[in-house]
Amino acid sequence: MTTPVIAGFGEVMLRLSPDGKKRFAQVLPGTLEATYGGGEANFCASIALLGGKSRYLTALPDNPVARGFSAFMASCGVDASHITFSKKGRMGIYYAEHGSNMRGSNVIYDREYSSISMAAPEDYDMDDMLNGVSHLHLTGITPSLTEKAFLSTLALAKAASEKGITISLDLNYRKKLWNWDPALTKNQLAEKCMRQIAAFADIIIGNEEDASDVFGIKADNTSIEEGKLNIAGYVQVAQKLHAAFPKSKYVAITLRESISADHNNWGGMLYDCANAKAHFAPLDTDGNYAPYQIRHIIDRFGGGDSFGAGLAFALNDPELCAPETAVRFAVAASAWKHTIRGDVNFASKSEIVALMKGNTSGRVKR
Repeated sequence: MTTPVIAGFGEVMLRLSPDGKKRFAQVLPGTLEATYGGGEANFCASIALLGGKSRYLTALPDNPVARGFSAFMASCGVDASHITFSKKGRMGIYYAEHGSNMRGSNVIYDREYSSISMAAPEDYDMDDMLNGVSHLHLTGITPSLTEKAFLSTLALAKAASEKGITISLDLNYRKKLWNWDPALTKNQLAEKCMRQIAAFADIIIGNEEDASDVFGIKADNTSIEEGKLNIAGYVQVAQKLHAAFPKSKYVAITLRESISADHNNWGGMLYDCANAKAHFAPLDTDGNYAPYQIRHIIDRFGGGDSFGAGLAFALNDPELCAPETAVRFAVAASAWKHTIRGDVNFASKSEIVALMKGNTSGRVKR
């Protein structure tokens, strides 16, 4: 049986962070740690590290820093040979400051005039990009950059749909983005654009806020600011998303309760649209939803991306593809990511399977 090729399209950036949980004012002038990060790149790297086949699609400037990223992805096992290297633009940067206790993490973007934000649909060879691909992953991040980036994402979604490729879409609403049409508010622009892309999606992914921020679909009796979630309310959110986008086969929602920057409760739900059934994970021995209690978080950036990657990997794996198993795997993968420094989830399939089976002790393996 041929291993499916799972591709992701979007922007990658250079990530610069202070050591540990220090603030920028404590380390500058001085040293920042440089890594790479971006929702779709994190997704593709995670797929490959789990043992799947993935391909990363983007536009980057042709310079040593961007070529270094290409080499990094290849070292993770990702097919980086279809990246469009451009003479236009730059690689974006984001500065990530990790929070602690009541102080939340903070992100500063420096991504204007990046190559992908300046690339129009005609700048890509989409037939080549999608050749041999069975699953395409998109997010709401790239369309939020510029009109050209939105049109390129939409064109790729259309091309993939015409080829019968499964499409997953992470709504990924970013409050600091969606600035490119001054005639509309951020939320209005996001809804206008994301409705067009979501119409092609077979799998829709979001967190507690995304459906509300993008489409105005909310769970009752939930307070994101207070970290209080009405878990059952998200079944209705999933049903409303499916009603709005009937091509969808699954709707997945990550469930994060932020006790503090260091302590989050973490779980997820996968709604099987055909069978009108919601599957929650993780569960206790009585079959009730019981989220992972993640204390002493190392790095929460990329947590949602690792959930999407775990879900896509599982749904394409004969051993994990049952919906109730796939969501357990996805939640376990994303919980694991909170223990890993950087954007990428360095985890193997066997490690995640062990975690979903209850191996949470963290004992030394000798």
